[in-house]
Amino acid sequence: MRDLRIVFMGTPDFAVATLDALIKAKFNVVGVVTAPDKPAGRGQKIQQSPVKKYALDHNLTILQPSNLKSEEFIASLKSLNANLQIVVAFRMLPKEVWKLPAYGTFNLHASLLPNYRGAAPINWAIINGETKTGVTTFFIDEKIDTGNIILQEEVAIGEDEILGELHDKLMEVGSNLVVKTVQQIEKGTVKTFKQPEIEEKSAPKIYNETCKINWGDTLTNTYNLIRGLNPYPAAWTTLINNDDEIKVKIYDVKKESASHNHKTGTIISSKNEIKVAAAQGYLIIESLQLSGKKQMDSKSLLNGFRFHENAFMQ
Repeated sequence: MRDLRIVFMGTPDFAVATLDALIKAKFNVVGVVTAPDKPAGRGQKIQQSPVKKYALDHNLTILQPSNLKSEEFIASLKSLNANLQIVVAFRMLPKEVWKLPAYGTFNLHASLLPNYRGAAPINWAIINGETKTGVTTFFIDEKIDTGNIILQEEVAIGEDEILGELHDKLMEVGSNLVVKTVQQIEKGTVKTFKQPEIEEKSAPKIYNETCKINWGDTLTNTYNLIRGLNPYPAAWTTLINNDDEIKVKIYDVKKESASHNHKTGTIISSKNEIKVAAAQGYLIIESLQLSGKKQMDSKSLLNGFRFHENAFMQ
């Protein structure tokens, strides 16, 4: 059995679950590398990353480099004498960092590589209407998400599953896969296999324009876009309500397949329901957020908001 000294690198809640699993499995985590504190929210208060908060609660050594190539950071990292580094939802590492430990640096990625390499694998799996995805551990190399695969585990995607639900499922499955990977490294029984050169589907970063709804697209594609961005960053559209143009974020929806003569984007509202015409049917909006307002369910909105008879989404 190898005597492991682990440095963990990560920032968001997705990474906290893995760090917690490692601590509970009694592995020796000698340091944590996470993002620097930064202002966030309306008050621009200085916020610590979820991983830093966890590390503070568990008295772990914390490094927060702004520059991963700085001599100061490299020296601090070396002083921890780690022989294994684990990366979950962090930044791309320079070679001088991932090459440091004797047993390598491995990453947890929320897809079945080589598909969905990139920054937003969970979003794109849902947006593209996949019925399955998974998690992969792999040793880091010079390129993004291309290293030799250690372990993979498949996860089904429900027909109506939203991003938040799949995120939490993959977070749990992924944290367990990391523990299994570390156990293999500890025993010296790791067997890796090379990734295929060609990726069929990619997972680029999500931008504001990615989130804009095209009401002329098919009902299924629009439905998948909305659930693949729910709850964050959320799909959006512009509501044209008489002379007002209002940006609207749309969260929970149901789809209703039906033939109709409405122009796509047309709003059909009643006292209890908001429907928007799409190609091949309607999307029933169950929760949404008007610009400058809080997120609310449709019934609450309809209590105090009136759609003009010619209102539409564009």
